[in-house]
Amino acid sequence: MAIPSLQDGIDKAGSPIRLLWQPNAEPWTPEVVEREYTGWRQEQAAWHEGVALLNLSHHMYDMWIEGPDATRVLADHGVNNFEKFAIGQAKQYVPVTSRGNIVTDGILAREGENKYLLSGIPAAQHWVQYHAEKGGYDVAFETDASSAFRPGGGDPKLFRYQIQGPLAAELVENVFGGPLPETKFFHSTPVTLDGRAFRALRHGMAGQAGFEFIGPWEHAGHVHEAFLKAGEPLGLIQVGALAYATPSVESGWIPSPVPGIYTDPELAEYRAHLPLFGIEGKRPLNGSLFSEDIEDYYVSPYELGYGKLIHFAHDFVGRDALLKAKDEPRRRKVTLVLDPEDVRTVLGEGQDPGFVLSYARHRVESATGLVGMTMQSASIDPVGTVLAQTLIDAEHAAPGTEVTVVWGEHPGSGTDPEADLGFPRIRATVQPSPFNEHARTLYRRNR
Repeated sequence: MAIPSLQDGIDKAGSPIRLLWQPNAEPWTPEVVEREYTGWRQEQAAWHEGVALLNLSHHMYDMWIEGPDATRVLADHGVNNFEKFAIGQAKQYVPVTSRGNIVTDGILAREGENKYLLSGIPAAQHWVQYHAEKGGYDVAFETDASSAFRPGGGDPKLFRYQIQGPLAAELVENVFGGPLPETKFFHSTPVTLDGRAFRALRHGMAGQAGFEFIGPWEHAGHVHEAFLKAGEPLGLIQVGALAYATPSVESGWIPSPVPGIYTDPELAEYRAHLPLFGIEGKRPLNGSLFSEDIEDYYVSPYELGYGKLIHFAHDFVGRDALLKAKDEPRRRKVTLVLDPEDVRTVLGEGQDPGFVLSYARHRVESATGLVGMTMQSASIDPVGTVLAQTLIDAEHAAPGTEVTVVWGEHPGSGTDPEADLGFPRIRATVQPSPFNEHARTLYRRNR
């Protein structure tokens, strides 16, 4: 029996929206790690005020791309500059369709002259591998799925541990017996610990400095224990799945946008190639902003703040469309700061609502009507309320602008998208994205 494809699922459902729309969908959190170690509030506070350890080893897909055409296939299908891409450096890789809609992003690390590692959710990996095989590029692929989907189970090929927070540098010095070599943001340096070799990637999240340590899984337990032991006097806190899903809201990164692949007739073969039971067919859509047209949820790299990553000095899929759209982004990325009193009233029935995490597309309105949609919302305890990464019409994007968020779950097809369903409104104020000033300035200065 043939495995059903994404196109099979769309045809059976009747439309991409009817396939993907799932009211009250459970928000994604990383697999395998504990949901909480000391409590999500304390874990969020750790990377703001102390030092935090995050285990990223299990929830990402890794795909190694190696061969004489490795750089060419990535450059042909991504907006990035490959003329300046050092071995040991990582970049946010941004593939787009011929219409200029983002497929998704991923973290691309250059491991050798003709070898790369692409990590993240597998939509970008599917895109690159499909076009490489269809185009006859001289390149080979090796994929390690996330732990929840790895065939036959077993351990990952790599461990990934992040050390973040104001005390991160002190912890790293304690572990390695001194400071690591000066390293640019998103560049890595080789390190050894008790004879075990791996790499330290200069990283940061939610405005705090830190490192991501990446190496062979056989060293995972030893490295993890070393950080725990050295971090105990510093009050090191391990971060669980709930808190881990929230720093992107402060850092301005929008995870897993809807891939712009569902409607273009030129991509029918691609949809027939993708399995239905992959991320493109199973990542749900929900919220108060409902449309029968999946294209209303597509986004461009400009809207996500990736305009500076686009390198027009090379030819790539989607280049012409992005050139045309360069000066006319539909929406701007902002952070909405939800009114704490309204959050308590709407989400907590007058009490502290506890942990809030949502990837729903909620309507954002002004006095004139619909002006935007939320992309991810989460409780940020150090801020004292819920923040929402949001795409909003340019005329409403100025910091201080007051809007409202319609919080609810539209039932989907069969109900008017504009129907008054009695959903509560939460007042909100527009602020910059990234919300954190350090993330907004120093991250970009160090790239």
